[in-house]
Amino acid sequence: MPLSFDEALDAILLQADGRITTPEQVDLAQSLGRALSAPVRSRVALPPWDNAGMDGYAVKRTDIIGATRAVPRVLPILGVSAAGADATALPWVQQGTALRIMTGAPMPPGADAVIRIEDTDEGIEQVTVFDDRDANGRANVRPRGEDVAAGSELFARGTTIGASHLGVLASIGAQAVPVHAVPRVTIVSSGDELVMLDRFDEVEAGQRIVSSSSYALPALLRSAGAAVRTLPLVPDTLRALTDALAGALDDGCDLLITTGGVSVGAHDYTREALAALGGRQTFWRARIRPGGPIGTGVVRDVPWLGLPGNPVSTMVTGALFAWPLIRLLGGHAGFRPLRLPVRLLDSADTPAALTHFLRVVVTAGADGMPEARLAGPQGSNLLRTMALANALLIVPPEVSRAEAGMLFTAILLPDVPLMTT
Repeated sequence: MPLSFDEALDAILLQADGRITTPEQVDLAQSLGRALSAPVRSRVALPPWDNAGMDGYAVKRTDIIGATRAVPRVLPILGVSAAGADATALPWVQQGTALRIMTGAPMPPGADAVIRIEDTDEGIEQVTVFDDRDANGRANVRPRGEDVAAGSELFARGTTIGASHLGVLASIGAQAVPVHAVPRVTIVSSGDELVMLDRFDEVEAGQRIVSSSSYALPALLRSAGAAVRTLPLVPDTLRALTDALAGALDDGCDLLITTGGVSVGAHDYTREALAALGGRQTFWRARIRPGGPIGTGVVRDVPWLGLPGNPVSTMVTGALFAWPLIRLLGGHAGFRPLRLPVRLLDSADTPAALTHFLRVVVTAGADGMPEARLAGPQGSNLLRTMALANALLIVPPEVSRAEAGMLFTAILLPDVPLMTT
């Protein structure tokens, strides 16, 4: 019996069990987008010393409590602490003295507050303080280790390294980073009717169609963090497909993806080819639309994911199933695309007792509630609406017509921004 969407997703993700890519050390600059294979701890504190959060004057807070314009405090200035100054060379702030200080500069010994320059006369040799508001709370002082304590865990295993992570890792001196290897994905597509762009003259002659998935699917999978290899298009024969799959496995990959050949047509040979190579099929077909002809399994200890050949179905199932599987293989803790509640603004018929995935554009409504509008006609041959969409609206099997105003759940497409105009 065909599986439900969630059952199919769980079965596909199970293929990653015991097959997470191996750990390796890479230079910090090469770690962007990778998943940590081990926790990262800091050997240093950040900030490394108490420092000023404002331009102003470092003082003892007891010296300026009660200061007002009517009753100001006047303090002699001992010197200046600028960003990059040697904290050990700064004079000690004794009772009744002050030190001019810049944002980020180390606090001098003896001082426990920074008075904003705006609350003073901006004196050079002595300063007059007109307001004591900065004597309270943190008093504009950034304490040592406020951001990162020495010895603390910065990021957990499985963290996906983004731009800000690079900055933090650089700050603690992490020149090399422990990450999981990039999953190697090989795509094998079959179809006598398909050509690449170098044969577009045959398309114009009405003889062939462009294999659009050969361009779109690898891009989607690369956004998941995969190193993608796309084999030349394979003719619709059992021998040709078997040989292509065998060659892909011989060359090595962490995930084998096929597009097309998983339905019930006379030239759908994928399952037979996999069986000829000793493959084991976990399931075939799911109760979803588009993308029902989908399967997964293992061949020569390599996970296999069979996506349908229809371009929209390929991209929908690629986003729903291939993307999270690749994230999981790559060791990422966050591997499931984000789901959120949305209010539908249009109506659509979904008569079959299947889970339908409608291509929609999600934006923020006037009340802040996410709203979904159909990206266009929902035919499975209409790829442009997939390009316009930023989410897939989940319409459950029991709903035969999705009406405007109804609340649904949407899965955000992982490779496109949420907000569009």
